[in-house]
Amino acid sequence: MTIARVASFAFAGIDAQPVEVQVQIAAGLPAFLVVGLPDKAVGESRERVRAALAGLGLSLPPKRVLVNLAPADITKEGSHFDLPIALAVLAAMDVLPREELAGYAALGELALDGGINPVAGVLPAALGASGRDLGLICPAAQGSEAAWAGRIEVLAAPDLLALMNHFRGTQVLTPPEPPTPDTTPWQGPCLSEVKGQESAKRALEVAAAGGHNLLMIGPPGAGKSMLAARLPGLLPDLTPQEALEVSLVHSIAGLLRGGRLVTRPPFREPHHSASQAALIGGGNRARPGEISLAHNGVLFLDEWPEFPRPALEALRQPMETGRASISRANHHVTYPARFQCIAAMNPCRCGYLGDAPRECGRAPRCGEDYQMRLSGPLLDRMDLAIEVMPVPPAELARAPTGETTAVVAARIRAARDRQRVRYGVDGPRCNAVAEGQALERLLQADAPARQLAEQAADRLGLSARGYTRTLRVARTIADLAGSAPVQRVHVAEALAFRHRGGARVQAA
Repeated sequence: MTIARVASFAFAGIDAQPVEVQVQIAAGLPAFLVVGLPDKAVGESRERVRAALAGLGLSLPPKRVLVNLAPADITKEGSHFDLPIALAVLAAMDVLPREELAGYAALGELALDGGINPVAGVLPAALGASGRDLGLICPAAQGSEAAWAGRIEVLAAPDLLALMNHFRGTQVLTPPEPPTPDTTPWQGPCLSEVKGQESAKRALEVAAAGGHNLLMIGPPGAGKSMLAARLPGLLPDLTPQEALEVSLVHSIAGLLRGGRLVTRPPFREPHHSASQAALIGGGNRARPGEISLAHNGVLFLDEWPEFPRPALEALRQPMETGRASISRANHHVTYPARFQCIAAMNPCRCGYLGDAPRECGRAPRCGEDYQMRLSGPLLDRMDLAIEVMPVPPAELARAPTGETTAVVAARIRAARDRQRVRYGVDGPRCNAVAEGQALERLLQADAPARQLAEQAADRLGLSARGYTRTLRVARTIADLAGSAPVQRVHVAEALAFRHRGGARVQAA
């Protein structure tokens, strides 16, 4: 009595954990059993495998078929175990050669006719297979995604019949190639369409150049969402390492389309009704949340105080650590979550606090109640806070056309290049996340700049975090100006951005 084995993977965050699918066909009453802590989707695979084999004209022997997913103490989740189970069963029936299958890992969902459907997690599985010197068998639609793993043999099969013919030598599956990276220039809305709002556009440029968090406060229709929609076009392309990190998260979430790596910073804008699990991550299978899908990119939270309070407070730790740790009774999962938070809010529920003809009868109490939904520690993590005031229609008609997205993006790329040179290849990706020794290199401030920063911190009551973040913003402003040291004027502008707009919220 022999056992057929096929390698596969379970996923813990973006890490692929090896799983061995073992199949034993023994004498006994006819049965098809799956053991090894399978969830419901894995348990149902026996019916899909049975139907797929029947579609090929094969049937299970009238014996006891036992499938074990080892190690047995790890919960197995997802339909991607269908394909390795089917291959191991075929090997146990001596339909496929066991020795050749031993050199591959497999994942894919089976259709009832034997087709192989796409699944989530092909990219991390390909990297895991490469690390174990194995090839990878995956759905044909995701072969190009697996090819990004480098020097690894990929068998991208449309169905089980094609795989059987390949191992029998009657058909050869063509190795897939990685798709051509998308080099299409930014086609979204242009910054030149924003009339007026010079200080807000300047704050947006500083935030993009240093990866800083930005809070915009203003009445409805002032242009907060319009400004945020133009931020993606200002950000530089991801580096190869950043693109791989982002693509791994999107692959686990099943969002990697066409096998292309994510080369542009992601821009996520969840609705304010999103739950804590949707925002941070979690659920029964501990899926990545919006903050992880925005890794190395932007998380835009419109109508910020309208989000559930627990979800907002759960943002505090990931904003500092750059990762989201999801703890469950039986497992712990960590996803990367180094995101840039852009938030927009009205000054009060009616939106017109301070506008006497339009504000409600509860003013200013309504504004205080509304702004109290945001805690002080959360506001302290916002590097810049600005007031976005509406531009009068007469000024809108006469306002000249401002700088285009391409012009501003060029300045931002130059500032980011200065940051990469300063921190090196293994250092922080931007000023906003510099800490430790990198932070010491960041604070290249002259004596007048340091004196102003210290005096302002005492006078404005800045926390240690607020003081450090102010200096980070000043460093970014100096990078935009092409200045090696941080000067007094750079610190003054950073303080203005931190105190303006935030004064009203903090007073509440």
